[in-house]
Amino acid sequence: MNDASPPVRIVVADDHEVVRAGFAALLDTQPDFTVLGTARDGAEAVRVCRELTPDVVLMDVRMPVLDGIEATRQLASSGPDSGSPRVLILTTFDLDEYVYDALCAGASGFLLKDVTAERLFDAVRVVAAGEALLAPSVTRRLISEFARQRPVPGGPSAPALAALTPRETQVLRLVAEGLSNPEIATRLVVTEETVKTHVSRVLSKLGLRDRTQAVVTAYESGLVVPGSRES
Repeated sequence: MNDASPPVRIVVADDHEVVRAGFAALLDTQPDFTVLGTARDGAEAVRVCRELTPDVVLMDVRMPVLDGIEATRQLASSGPDSGSPRVLILTTFDLDEYVYDALCAGASGFLLKDVTAERLFDAVRVVAAGEALLAPSVTRRLISEFARQRPVPGGPSAPALAALTPRETQVLRLVAEGLSNPEIATRLVVTEETVKTHVSRVLSKLGLRDRTQAVVTAYESGLVVPGSRES
């Protein structure tokens, strides 16, 4: 099966050696993963990623020298088409304020450090593919909570959102509400492939790297108001 897609190239960044080595060893057990290297702080993570160009980085939030949020911001600053890695944040608490900051900085999603091996493998594959991250409802809950507490300015302007067609705007709103592609397809009575096309166009027009960033954008721009929908 060597004709299949090349392995997902990964870097693990965490200031605790046991955690760092443990995740790296676990990921290396998968035939479709290659761990290129590890980093003990954010500055080293940025340097290693620029040297080795991984597809995905597992990034701890609280690290010395440079924290995971600033490291994520530096890696994501080149834009979605630059080949910069997708960042998967590692955290201890699922409603950690730092996680929301990291998502706004350009992370593709987050994982709890006590994640099971299978969940870790799935998460890396999902993020590498640029698909919706894990359980959309968890991402929605986290973003809604912190957007309600302290909205972050600087999302795409009204003119940027105006570039979307009415249907694309509708799809973006549903993505932000936490619906999966099949759920959106059912809601709009269209095929899942049509939904995927709309999502791709939304990401392209708004210069976003993945669905998680689309959720952040929908909240920051005011397209979706936190707490406006019960689920």
